[in-house]
Amino acid sequence: MCAVGRRLGAGAAALLAAVALAGAAFAQAAEPEGWAYALADEIMSPFCPGRTLDDCPSPQAESLRLWLIVQEAAGRSRDDVLAQLYERYGDVIRPAPRAEGIGITAYVFPALVFVAGGILVAWYLRRQTRVEPALETTPAPPADPELERIVDEELAG
Repeated sequence: MCAVGRRLGAGAAALLAAVALAGAAFAQAAEPEGWAYALADEIMSPFCPGRTLDDCPSPQAESLRLWLIVQEAAGRSRDDVLAQLYERYGDVIRPAPRAEGIGITAYVFPALVFVAGGILVAWYLRRQTRVEPALETTPAPPADPELERIVDEELAG
């Protein structure tokens, strides 16, 4: 029985190793090589607002993706191609606005709103948890001795 267990364990280990190797080979085959594919996934499409070039289904986007692959195959550098794309399409293809000029508001405004919101919440919580000063109370006048005697009799009886 021990030998059967070892054979099963060895078979399971071999099967796991084969699956792992096949998965790694499939991942390498499915992953395209080069910077053209990565660049198409990083820049925004000038033809489909709000989508990356890789996600845009238009025929113009397909021709631009093919143009990127051709440029890579021709030996051009990624930076040269990116500079040409910015020259042709402008800032529309940037995934995020530049951190200069009016574009800096995209970075500063959320931070200012966050800080202002924190100050507002702190001010509100401080007001809600503030302890009001105790009102001065006058001591109760001494009770009537006859009334105290009646209450004591009632409580005792």
